Amino acid sequence: MKKGLSSVNIVALTFGFAFLYLPIVLLVIYSFNDSQLVTVWGGFSTRWYVALLHNEQLLEAAWVTVRLGLISATLATVLGTLAAVTLTRMTRFPGRTLFSGMVYAPLVMPEVITGLSLLLLFVAIGLDRGFLTLLLAHVTFSMCFVAVVVQSRLITFDKSLEEAAMDLGCPPFKTFLVVTLPIILPAIVSGWMLAFTLSIDDLVISQFTTGPSATTLPMRIYSSVRLGVKPEINAVCTIMIAIVTIGVIAASVATKRAESERVKAERAAAAGR
Repeated sequence: MKKGLSSVNIVALTFGFAFLYLPIVLLVIYSFNDSQLVTVWGGFSTRWYVALLHNEQLLEAAWVTVRLGLISATLATVLGTLAAVTLTRMTRFPGRTLFSGMVYAPLVMPEVITGLSLLLLFVAIGLDRGFLTLLLAHVTFSMCFVAVVVQSRLITFDKSLEEAAMDLGCPPFKTFLVVTLPIILPAIVSGWMLAFTLSIDDLVISQFTTGPSATTLPMRIYSSVRLGVKPEINAVCTIMIAIVTIGVIAASVATKRAESERVKAERAAAAGR
């Protein structure tokens, strides 16, 4: 009975991973296709990566996307961390329920409604659509994800460490910087990576809040695919996959090292007692 269940689980897991990752593998393989037809294999070649270097529209869109992702992820991480600390440490204050609802609203709000709402806001205040409106929109919907990740770490945080530091004369703000921040840093890094990934992947909200002066890579790819998939698109998608993969691996390694150092520090502190 157990062997039958195990076989079924293995088969289901295999089909699940194949369904998720086989299209990505095919995209990477066909990015090295020599043929101009993306569905017909014409031999191994890197000609489309060379052609990509001369495609100014895709390169400009990629630069806008990366710049937007870095800035919006950083701002969202700062604001999301502050929101998480407020919700965790300040359990009672006027308007807490409203504040919590506003922080978590983008999690359940359809992207079409979020994008339309932001568009109406920018039009109402007379703000021209461009990179700034894109940045504000991306910070708005990605901040809540950072808040959730950081808050989950703060809930399990041992407050006695902060209390011990303050008992020894450390001010509250310095206690946060010296004691709390290093411990929750893996969660903050994870939140930043999540915000960055969501930013470079977003299409719907970006279409509502962008202008002629700022076109992201997903928007450029979508507009190009409507007229037919070009081999350069496979190449630029492969590069983006490589960048995200390297970033995720680096963040995972950094998180594991930080967690290992935290455990060692806690053991040393326990041994010193």
